[in-house]
Amino acid sequence: MGWPLTEEERLLQATAREFAERELAPSAAERDEAERFDRSIFDRMAALGFTAAPFPESVGGAGFSYVGWTLVMEEIARADMASAGTLSVHILSQFPVVTWGSDEQRSRWLAPMLAGERLGAFALTEPGAGSDAAALRTRAVRLGADGSEIDLDAAPEEVAAYRLDGTKIWISNAPYAEHYLVFATLDPARGPNGITAFLVESGTPGFLFGRKERKMGIRACPSAELIFDGAVVPVANRLGAEGQGYRIALSALGEGRISIAAACVGLARSALEQSAAYVQQRRAFGKPLADQEGLRFMLAEMARDVEAARALTRQAAAARDRGEPLAEVSSLAKWTASDTAMSVTTDAVQLFGASGYSVETGIERLMRDAKGAQIYEGTNQIHRLIVADELLTRTAPG
Repeated sequence: MGWPLTEEERLLQATAREFAERELAPSAAERDEAERFDRSIFDRMAALGFTAAPFPESVGGAGFSYVGWTLVMEEIARADMASAGTLSVHILSQFPVVTWGSDEQRSRWLAPMLAGERLGAFALTEPGAGSDAAALRTRAVRLGADGSEIDLDAAPEEVAAYRLDGTKIWISNAPYAEHYLVFATLDPARGPNGITAFLVESGTPGFLFGRKERKMGIRACPSAELIFDGAVVPVANRLGAEGQGYRIALSALGEGRISIAAACVGLARSALEQSAAYVQQRRAFGKPLADQEGLRFMLAEMARDVEAARALTRQAAAARDRGEPLAEVSSLAKWTASDTAMSVTTDAVQLFGASGYSVETGIERLMRDAKGAQIYEGTNQIHRLIVADELLTRTAPG
């Protein structure tokens, strides 16, 4: 259905669709079953410029609109939600460097990520800090040039490095990523005002990988535990000022949630398209399932919900292109699109019957993948709170 796209955006969409159908769809089920991350897929996405797509040319990006970026995510996820997850997190970990990074950091850190030479990860979640990100406990201790600890009351210019200690969990793209955007607190008593962001490379002494997460869905996108045991990070790798980490994380997540919403639209669209084809082929009681009025109604409702989710996603992406606040629109898009993906894929399993419940058709994989999207990058319960807060603030008397 209609949404005004530029010729450049249509070309980007067509490129992503052709790539996804040719390179992703044929192996998606096998990679999911084996829980196998294929780095060559990421490399091929990078070769097409997808790893630089939504960033301005001024920092080395491809200069596409964010609406254009959602087209890429929809097409990739339609074929393989796991590859969409890997790409989305890689993009998410770059946003803060574009916005908050120094020229030196952009040159050193961002350039190889835009080119896809280095894979990125966003390390926020901890055992006791998921939806409540301000409660994170990974510590960052200030160090002087001689390696001694520096009091928090000392001037920032005295700091030469930071020592990180703590654990992160559910970090997508770990342990295969080379670049990690890590959030740690200088003082838990300061709450969000103590959180600071750091650029940490794999191979840093004291930075280790723990267990690999065994997941219900999106299994070809790896997730693992990060362990920081005295990892020393130079001050040049601090992103932004001390205490700005929480703002940095939230600003990136606003953009990332639109990306996830687009992926959910692609996932739901796949379930809808496969269901529509199946009910026209499968016969029962002497006629195609598509002739059953109740099943036709199910398909119509699935189509309605996919279009509504896409409209909210494109609206949020357009707001981002205009430089407008994203808290409410990104939460509405992510919440609606992931709930839509869950309901549409569940209906698809029902329409396929026993075949939908079997791993042979791949329909059950779509349902498993959809469930994860209701949880990561803010549970949908959290997004309800964000939307309500924005609404009440906007309509407060006086």
